[in-house]
Amino acid sequence: MRLSHSWDSTVSMIPRGGDTIWGSLDWSPEEGYSCDRKREMKNSTRGAVKGHRAENRTCRDLWAEYHGVGFEGTKAVADYKTYTAESIVELLHFVAPKMMARSTAHFSHGIADNMDDPKYKHYKYWSNPLETTLPNAPEMEIFSFYGTGLPTERSYVYKLSPTAECHIPFQIDSSANDEETCLKGGAYSVDGDGTVPVLSAGFMCAKAWHGKTKFNPSGIRTYVREYRHSPPTTLLEGCGTLNCAPVDIMRNFALIKDVIRIAAGASGEELGGNRVHSNIFKWSEKINLQL
Repeated sequence: MRLSHSWDSTVSMIPRGGDTIWGSLDWSPEEGYSCDRKREMKNSTRGAVKGHRAENRTCRDLWAEYHGVGFEGTKAVADYKTYTAESIVELLHFVAPKMMARSTAHFSHGIADNMDDPKYKHYKYWSNPLETTLPNAPEMEIFSFYGTGLPTERSYVYKLSPTAECHIPFQIDSSANDEETCLKGGAYSVDGDGTVPVLSAGFMCAKAWHGKTKFNPSGIRTYVREYRHSPPTTLLEGCGTLNCAPVDIMRNFALIKDVIRIAAGASGEELGGNRVHSNIFKWSEKINLQL
């Protein structure tokens, strides 16, 4: 939160679409996903970020405007128990009103009911594909390229911090673990590229932009091309040529081949259409979005 004081763009990472896209207390699109622990990417920085030493050393410095919430406010936040993609925005307005006032002037996280409403011409909606339309370009094609096969953090379990140790009243509960629900170190994981969940990377091309919809009125053709992560087998390979983690995917031979073919004029059909390794289409169908 301290970082967001000078980097307001961090607020743009709040999930778009609220509970309609990301699910509520009763359901989620990825419900039933089973983690493949063999493919889990080792992250040596995880303990440094979420360990007890880091929390105790830095949290006192982070509590800026948020200390005004007070004891009663902290208790109210804790008593609410569970926050979804929708209610977390309300929580941020409560604990960080100044930050969110700046945010709402430049970003929006909802879903448009009427795309013809003049308010959606404002630039704050342009970064949200659920509140803006694609251009009138029926001959154009849109491709969604992203990696899969790496556990990717989706949601978190928090606990109250000892008030004597830290002014920030909450911290990730690193002791929370449950293999059956892909919970490890206080973080629930789903399929993705290690940073971005499959649902975030592929939903628009898999459903919201697929065919003629209110978000894609001219029927621009969309294609989902997924690249399954495969780690290098020897140290001589470096990051490997089938790596699908962020940045490393730029060396993925399959991705490079697709990009070159498209640049040379190949269509989505000539590439073979959609290529998926995840359940992106199944998960997208679970989302009840008016198109």
